[in-house]
Amino acid sequence: MESHTKRVITKKPEVLAPAGTLEKLKTAIRYGADAVFIGGNAYGLRSRAGNFTYDEMREGVAFAKKYNAKVYVAANMVAHEGDVEGADEFFRTLRDIGIDAVIVSDPALIHICATEAEGLPIHLSTQASATNYETLNFWKSEGLERVVLAREVSMDEIKEIRQKTDVEIEAFIHGAMCISYSGRCTLSNHMADRDANRGGCTQSCRWKYGLFEVDEHAERESRLGGDEELEAFSMSSVDMAMIRHIPDLVENGVDSLKIEGRMKSIHYVSTVSNVYRQAIDAYCNDPDNYEFKQEWEDELWKVAQRELASGFYYGVPSEDEQLFGKPRKIPAFAFIGQVLDYDEETQIATIQQRNNFGIGDEVEFYGPGFTHSYETITELWDEKGNEIERAANAMMIVKMKVSSPVKPYDMIRKKK
Repeated sequence: MESHTKRVITKKPEVLAPAGTLEKLKTAIRYGADAVFIGGNAYGLRSRAGNFTYDEMREGVAFAKKYNAKVYVAANMVAHEGDVEGADEFFRTLRDIGIDAVIVSDPALIHICATEAEGLPIHLSTQASATNYETLNFWKSEGLERVVLAREVSMDEIKEIRQKTDVEIEAFIHGAMCISYSGRCTLSNHMADRDANRGGCTQSCRWKYGLFEVDEHAERESRLGGDEELEAFSMSSVDMAMIRHIPDLVENGVDSLKIEGRMKSIHYVSTVSNVYRQAIDAYCNDPDNYEFKQEWEDELWKVAQRELASGFYYGVPSEDEQLFGKPRKIPAFAFIGQVLDYDEETQIATIQQRNNFGIGDEVEFYGPGFTHSYETITELWDEKGNEIERAANAMMIVKMKVSSPVKPYDMIRKKK
């Protein structure tokens, strides 16, 4: 009788989630992230992401340590003259706070961090466009521990890179895709006078454009297509989702699976972290019997803003992976609240409102560990116990009866 040796995954990859605020940091970790990446008040690429003060970083690091999670700081701007002033003190402060690593792309900032903040690990940002093993080995020789690959790297290239270097590999698995090469874009500079590579991207590629023909002799312009109504032209890419390809990522040795979206909501962060946590655990715990679950992808669609595809992993994206015309209608769900408390005896949940909801609404509760329950709201009270029809005021505290137990930090949403 033939014996079968059960395969064992020796190193489970890290789930790395975005955290634009302290609330998002805590949410991501509660919902399964092994690590989060945040921004400081300087040197990053998300000037509007609600970046962290030093005190917030300290609180975030202390919270993460309770869950054995890590905190990385993105300092991945392209530095111009004068931009690096104060970087030495910045990196030393991060090291002393207990930040686990910084994500950097500019060689000047890498040099400053390595020489002035010794002991603070450095990860190479995707902005540096690392696409081959020679590049990874070069950065290893410079003292870097990890490289975030360019989004343009294919799965076959990752396989070769892994075979020829022992540098840690981080790769994006979910979220928005920049239409430019690894984010190195100047559209925003030209159209809005805001430098995308210094934290000011206005996402000009997501704007709607019209195509016009200019007649220089008649000094007029006309829209292409004549009298026909055309869809607005866009350079916008669909979003990435690698939920169907977790085995390939693990088997090819990716150390950290990165979710994009520091400016996204806690609804997005909790949902996406929750899904990838489930899929990665399922595969790594029993790769021989692993089966993809459609409910994982269905869950991701609840927070999707665009179509989903696999990016460059399995070939160069075609026009089908770009948003030229009217997009497919995506099921829209509104994040309406977060559970603060639950009384098992009375079955009353205390909720912090995040969007308008009320009597008669069908709602979904979900929580860490991929728990789900569904309710139709029949009774609703304000914080003082008065009966109300709707929770209409922003962030108001309300109470409602639920038939299935819920827990603090569970989220609530409803279909729009």
